Amino acid sequence: MTIPVLPDRAALFLDLDGTLIDIAATPGAVVVAPGLADALLRVRARLDDALAIVTGRPVAQIDALLPAVPYAVAGEHGAAFRAAPGQPVELADLPTAPRSWRDAAVTATRQHPGALFEAKERGFVLHYRLAPAAGQALREALDAIIGGDSRFVVMAAHMAWELKPNATDKGLAVSRLLMLPPFLDRVPVYVGDDVTDEDGMRVARAHGGLGLRVQDVFGDPAGVRAWLARLAAGASA
Repeated sequence: MTIPVLPDRAALFLDLDGTLIDIAATPGAVVVAPGLADALLRVRARLDDALAIVTGRPVAQIDALLPAVPYAVAGEHGAAFRAAPGQPVELADLPTAPRSWRDAAVTATRQHPGALFEAKERGFVLHYRLAPAAGQALREALDAIIGGDSRFVVMAAHMAWELKPNATDKGLAVSRLLMLPPFLDRVPVYVGDDVTDEDGMRVARAHGGLGLRVQDVFGDPAGVRAWLARLAAGASA
């Protein structure tokens, strides 16, 4: 695999799970590798602060895992947004999954030992990594719960199904950040690993930048972390 050189005046947009950190059995079991936060801070300084985390996780979880590390954070696929350090988290004007949907999803999850319900601000996730045989049944349950409501979409994630508002995605989050300093007039580089990151990669390429899929370019999160360590040390790739 040939790892591209970081363009001049780059802005770096990074997914979290499966990109910076290894996938764990449950969302709460992830571990931030030693040295990652320091490497990210050094790369951020090299990029004049133009480094953002773009993730499906809530912003509060990024603050807990990587406190004060990224300049900006787009959480929940852009539904929650903090454009700069110290600013409040902005919630997009989007529909919220009804309580009845959440209750029905919890009930569906409990029918499959090992499956996990994860609440988010606007939607929720049904994880089946510890109950792999439940994947299809949980998807069918979600389809029945939303009943064709076009305001929401069910996305495939890492051994999980995520229900989120249809009107936001990681590409829109990148587009918004590119209109704001320190990302304005920079060359976007988006690094991600799954289908939810494709929109971010597409926007980066449309702006003359790079969309880098972890599996194709780096192999795995360890490869991404090694690349960041080289960038932090002053290397071009």
